[in-house]
Amino acid sequence: MGRADVARICIYGAGSIGCYLGGRLAATGASVTFIGRPRMQDELLRHGLHLTDYLGADLRVAATDIRYSTTADAAADADLVLVTVKSAASETAARELAGVLSPDALVLSFQNGTGNADVLQRGLPAHRVIAGMVPFNVVNHGDGHFHQGSEGHLDAAAHPGLAAFQPLFARAGLALMLQQDMTAVLWSKLLLNLNNPINALSGIPLKAELSQRAYRRCLALAQQEALGLIDAAGIRLVRLTPLPPHWIPRLMSVPDLLFRRLANRMLQIDPLARSSMWEDLEAGRRTEIDWINGEIVRLASRLGRQAPVNARLIALIRAAEQGGERAWSGPDLLAELQAAAVVRA
Repeated sequence: MGRADVARICIYGAGSIGCYLGGRLAATGASVTFIGRPRMQDELLRHGLHLTDYLGADLRVAATDIRYSTTADAAADADLVLVTVKSAASETAARELAGVLSPDALVLSFQNGTGNADVLQRGLPAHRVIAGMVPFNVVNHGDGHFHQGSEGHLDAAAHPGLAAFQPLFARAGLALMLQQDMTAVLWSKLLLNLNNPINALSGIPLKAELSQRAYRRCLALAQQEALGLIDAAGIRLVRLTPLPPHWIPRLMSVPDLLFRRLANRMLQIDPLARSSMWEDLEAGRRTEIDWINGEIVRLASRLGRQAPVNARLIALIRAAEQGGERAWSGPDLLAELQAAAVVRA
């Protein structure tokens, strides 16, 4: 790769996360090529990109300045490829990229779950695949407008090759932190992502959901179950919030007034922000539930144990994908999960 300021970045997966990250980079001078579906291509070539965040950032990329392709061939000259497709598409991504990437290209997985970088690496044995994590929520407002609704910096497994790209990310307002133990970071993020199905099933924005104790208690049940399994497996966690991971379920369970006092920062998110799982249900797409709560169920199976709360959330999301209930009240959803826990106890 040449100088960092002329590095070529490719976004493989132009969805909400991909368009937001690539858009911020492009808006501040980076050379970015997007690869995605024809529908998004049509939208961006009509409206351009509009990138905003909860801190007041307001950036634009004109439609005429957007490089977009619907085939992986466009990644042929990339120095860095950010893979932002859904987890189910990881094998396809590796297969398509394998035949076109330059030998020195780095691949950075910014996907949910804990194992997508491994899937990509198996399909790209000649390249270095790096695990990464996007902690914040991105809302697709349509017409090329993508909004970051919550805080957080990007994380990636430490690799010398990424250091050259850090100034580009910093200039775009996307701090990229290199981590020595990325596995711990991914599992810690997964613990927070267990709220995704609860938000999707609530049918209301994240801020409104987290403001109601019954929904938070649903999250606490899923997290407590996950933490027991994570501890049994000897998986290390790191602090991604002001609280240590094992304290979060306790905070989720406190009364609303106390929660607002103790967790005011957690509620400082865009009032319209929702989980990506809600967006998937709204669009009629298959969700990533198997790579979120499914990770907990698979961990339980490996340990010869069960994860009834997370398994029930998977079942409810699967039903919602088929047209089932998508507007659970907090008390009703809590009762459903408590019943599942009792039956399997």
